Amino acid sequence: MQQEVFTGLKKIPFLSKLSDDMLVKLAERAKPIKFQKQSTIIMEGDTTSSLYIILSGKVRIFGSDDKSKELTLMIQEAGSYFGEIALLSDEPRSASVVALENTTCAVISKTDFINWLMQHPEVAIMLLGVLSNKIRQLTEKAKQMALSNVYERIIIALQEMAEVDGEVRVIHNKPSQEDLAKMIGSSREMVNKVMQELIKGGYVTIREKDLIINKKLPASW
Repeated sequence: MQQEVFTGLKKIPFLSKLSDDMLVKLAERAKPIKFQKQSTIIMEGDTTSSLYIILSGKVRIFGSDDKSKELTLMIQEAGSYFGEIALLSDEPRSASVVALENTTCAVISKTDFINWLMQHPEVAIMLLGVLSNKIRQLTEKAKQMALSNVYERIIIALQEMAEVDGEVRVIHNKPSQEDLAKMIGSSREMVNKVMQELIKGGYVTIREKDLIINKKLPASW
């Protein structure tokens, strides 16, 4: 399992260029934990402060209000990580994380990570760059929510998830309409209306678990 943790650390951009010896020492501090599909990994407001590296599976990171209305901030898969902001702050968790499928994470406590970081201070500069990028992503998300209409937010979300596959773009294991609604801060009914129009216009095709974008999506509707 430690080899799996080491391999997972090697895939993280701000750690990938470090020597194997440095990563082995960090991997030794990690504790692999398995989470069942739909189980809560982190609850918004928790005072935990560990770093989670996703070795396998997929998670959804989201915020919610006192009326249980949710907004998906991002979806992350194997080779990515979450919880890094808590490493440099004593504030409660700012978002919740739930497993979208059976997921295994390598969990490194704040104390162990900071102790390792003190031995390798050059990593701190890289971590600051990571945190700056995360802030930019969340700022862009907030801008989209404030300045774009529902249709525009759906189009942006689809384009971000799609991968080039020959002459088309494909979203493998497409999110449900309810999940897509949570991503863009809208209702499932509105998402369904837009998706039906895109299908009717031949812009997208649903094939089993995949969504195929056949041609450039209209900028407005």
